[in-house]
Amino acid sequence: MLPGDELGPADLVATRAIDIDAPPSAVWPWLVQMGQGRGGFYSYDALENLVGLGIHSAERIEPQWQGLAVGDPVHLADEVTLTAVTVEPDHALVLQGDVPVDDDDPAPATFVWAFVVEPRGDSGSRLLVRERYSYELGWARRMVPPITWLSFVMTERMMRGIRERAERR
Repeated sequence: MLPGDELGPADLVATRAIDIDAPPSAVWPWLVQMGQGRGGFYSYDALENLVGLGIHSAERIEPQWQGLAVGDPVHLADEVTLTAVTVEPDHALVLQGDVPVDDDDPAPATFVWAFVVEPRGDSGSRLLVRERYSYELGWARRMVPPITWLSFVMTERMMRGIRERAERR
Protein backbone atom coordinates (compact mmCIF):
# COMPACT_ATOMS: atom_id res chain seq x y z
CA MET A 1 0.00 0.00 0.00
CA LEU A 2 1.29 3.45 -0.95
CA PRO A 3 0.28 6.89 0.32
CA GLY A 4 -2.89 7.91 -1.54
CA ASP A 5 -4.29 4.37 -1.66
CA GLU A 6 -6.35 5.12 1.44
CA LEU A 7 -8.37 7.74 -0.47
CA GLY A 8 -10.80 5.13 -1.69
CA PRO A 9 -11.24 2.42 -4.28
CA ALA A 10 -9.98 2.88 -7.81
CA ASP A 11 -11.20 1.50 -11.10
CA LEU A 12 -7.80 1.79 -12.76
CA VAL A 13 -4.36 1.92 -11.11
CA ALA A 14 -1.00 2.41 -12.83
CA THR A 15 2.28 2.30 -10.90
CA ARG A 16 5.69 3.12 -12.34
CA ALA A 17 9.10 3.30 -10.67
CA ILE A 18 12.68 4.34 -11.32
CA ASP A 19 15.91 4.05 -9.33
CA ILE A 20 17.79 7.29 -8.71
CA ASP A 21 21.41 7.56 -7.63
CA ALA A 22 20.65 10.33 -5.14
CA PRO A 23 19.12 10.38 -1.65
CA PRO A 24 15.43 11.23 -1.11
CA SER A 25 16.46 14.72 0.03
CA ALA A 26 17.83 15.39 -3.48
CA VAL A 27 14.69 14.04 -5.21
CA TRP A 28 12.06 15.76 -3.06
CA PRO A 29 12.70 19.40 -4.14
CA TRP A 30 12.01 18.47 -7.77
CA LEU A 31 8.68 16.86 -6.83
CA VAL A 32 7.42 19.65 -4.59
CA GLN A 33 7.93 22.32 -7.26
CA MET A 34 6.05 20.49 -10.03
CA GLY A 35 3.13 22.12 -11.81
CA GLN A 36 2.11 24.52 -14.52
CA GLY A 37 3.38 27.99 -13.62
CA ARG A 38 5.91 26.36 -11.29
CA GLY A 39 8.70 23.89 -12.11
CA GLY A 40 6.84 22.12 -14.90
CA PHE A 41 6.79 18.33 -15.20
CA TYR A 42 10.32 17.51 -16.46
CA SER A 43 8.78 15.71 -19.41
CA TYR A 44 8.23 16.63 -23.03
CA ASP A 45 7.64 20.38 -22.72
CA ALA A 46 7.28 20.74 -26.50
CA LEU A 47 4.40 18.23 -26.57
CA GLU A 48 2.70 19.87 -23.60
CA ASN A 49 3.02 23.26 -25.23
CA LEU A 50 1.55 22.04 -28.53
CA VAL A 51 -1.78 22.12 -26.71
CA GLY A 52 -1.03 25.51 -25.15
CA LEU A 53 -0.14 24.50 -21.60
CA GLY A 54 2.78 26.92 -21.23
CA ILE A 55 4.96 24.36 -19.44
CA HIS A 56 8.62 25.18 -18.82
CA SER A 57 10.46 22.52 -16.84
CA ALA A 58 12.88 23.98 -14.33
CA GLU A 59 16.55 23.11 -14.52
CA ARG A 60 17.25 24.16 -10.95
CA ILE A 61 15.54 24.09 -7.60
CA GLU A 62 13.63 27.33 -7.04
CA PRO A 63 13.16 28.38 -3.39
CA GLN A 64 9.81 30.09 -4.09
CA TRP A 65 8.29 26.73 -5.14
CA GLN A 66 9.49 24.69 -2.16
CA GLY A 67 6.69 25.57 0.27
CA LEU A 68 3.91 23.27 -0.94
CA ALA A 69 1.46 22.38 1.85
CA VAL A 70 -1.64 20.23 2.22
CA GLY A 71 -4.55 22.04 0.58
CA ASP A 72 -2.39 23.91 -1.95
CA PRO A 73 -3.33 23.73 -5.63
CA VAL A 74 -1.07 22.20 -8.26
CA HIS A 75 -2.07 23.11 -11.81
CA LEU A 76 -1.77 20.58 -14.61
CA ALA A 77 -3.33 23.08 -17.01
CA ASP A 78 -5.26 26.35 -16.69
CA GLU A 79 -8.54 24.57 -15.96
CA VAL A 80 -7.14 21.39 -14.39
CA THR A 81 -6.07 21.70 -10.79
CA LEU A 82 -5.17 19.02 -8.30
CA THR A 83 -4.96 19.58 -4.55
CA ALA A 84 -2.07 18.45 -2.37
CA VAL A 85 -3.60 16.00 0.13
CA THR A 86 -0.36 14.52 1.48
CA VAL A 87 2.95 16.37 1.80
CA GLU A 88 5.56 14.36 3.71
CA PRO A 89 8.97 15.91 2.93
CA ASP A 90 11.50 13.52 1.42
CA HIS A 91 8.87 10.77 1.25
CA ALA A 92 5.39 11.34 -0.21
CA LEU A 93 3.46 13.87 -2.27
CA VAL A 94 -0.15 12.96 -3.09
CA LEU A 95 -2.32 15.11 -5.35
CA GLN A 96 -6.06 14.62 -5.88
CA GLY A 97 -8.67 16.10 -8.18
CA ASP A 98 -11.14 15.61 -10.98
CA VAL A 99 -10.59 14.67 -14.61
CA PRO A 100 -12.78 17.39 -16.20
CA VAL A 101 -14.12 17.31 -19.72
CA ASP A 102 -15.75 20.76 -19.74
CA ASP A 103 -16.95 23.38 -17.28
CA ASP A 104 -20.66 22.58 -17.55
CA ASP A 105 -20.75 18.84 -16.88
CA PRO A 106 -19.64 16.84 -13.84
CA ALA A 107 -16.19 15.28 -14.04
CA PRO A 108 -16.38 11.71 -15.35
CA ALA A 109 -13.52 10.52 -13.10
CA THR A 110 -11.48 11.49 -10.08
CA PHE A 111 -7.72 11.21 -10.06
CA VAL A 112 -5.08 10.59 -7.39
CA TRP A 113 -1.43 11.10 -8.35
CA ALA A 114 1.06 9.84 -5.75
CA PHE A 115 4.83 10.35 -5.75
CA VAL A 116 6.65 8.23 -3.19
CA VAL A 117 10.40 8.35 -2.59
CA GLU A 118 11.95 5.40 -0.79
CA PRO A 119 15.57 5.23 0.34
CA ARG A 120 17.59 2.64 -1.54
CA GLY A 121 20.97 1.55 -0.25
CA ASP A 122 23.27 4.09 1.36
CA SER A 123 22.71 7.01 -1.01
CA GLY A 124 20.05 6.10 -3.55
CA SER A 125 16.29 6.34 -3.93
CA ARG A 126 13.43 4.63 -5.67
CA LEU A 127 10.75 6.96 -7.02
CA LEU A 128 7.31 5.40 -7.37
CA VAL A 129 4.57 7.21 -9.26
CA ARG A 130 1.03 5.88 -8.90
CA GLU A 131 -2.05 7.06 -10.77
CA ARG A 132 -5.48 6.05 -9.47
CA TYR A 133 -8.65 6.74 -11.44
CA SER A 134 -12.16 6.31 -10.05
CA TYR A 135 -14.99 6.40 -12.58
CA GLU A 136 -17.78 8.75 -11.55
CA LEU A 137 -19.76 8.38 -14.78
CA GLY A 138 -20.23 5.14 -16.71
CA TRP A 139 -18.63 6.38 -19.91
CA ALA A 140 -15.37 7.20 -18.06
CA ARG A 141 -14.30 3.56 -18.48
CA ARG A 142 -14.01 4.26 -22.22
CA MET A 143 -12.30 7.65 -21.80
CA VAL A 144 -9.68 6.99 -19.11
CA PRO A 145 -7.71 4.03 -20.57
CA PRO A 146 -6.57 6.00 -23.66
CA ILE A 147 -5.49 8.82 -21.33
CA THR A 148 -3.30 6.36 -19.43
CA TRP A 149 -1.35 5.53 -22.60
CA LEU A 150 -0.42 9.18 -23.02
CA SER A 151 0.30 9.36 -19.31
CA PHE A 152 2.62 6.36 -19.61
CA VAL A 153 4.77 8.15 -22.20
CA MET A 154 4.81 11.45 -20.30
CA THR A 155 5.40 9.86 -16.87
CA GLU A 156 8.29 7.74 -18.10
CA ARG A 157 9.99 10.90 -19.39
CA MET A 158 9.10 12.82 -16.21
CA MET A 159 10.73 10.16 -14.02
CA ARG A 160 13.88 10.22 -16.16
CA GLY A 161 13.84 14.04 -16.02
CA ILE A 162 13.63 13.99 -12.23
CA ARG A 163 16.41 11.38 -12.07
CA GLU A 164 18.68 13.46 -14.34
CA ARG A 165 18.14 16.57 -12.22
CA ALA A 166 18.49 14.87 -8.82
CA GLU A 167 21.67 13.04 -9.86
CA ARG A 168 23.31 16.36 -10.88
CA ARG A 169 23.64 17.41 -7.22
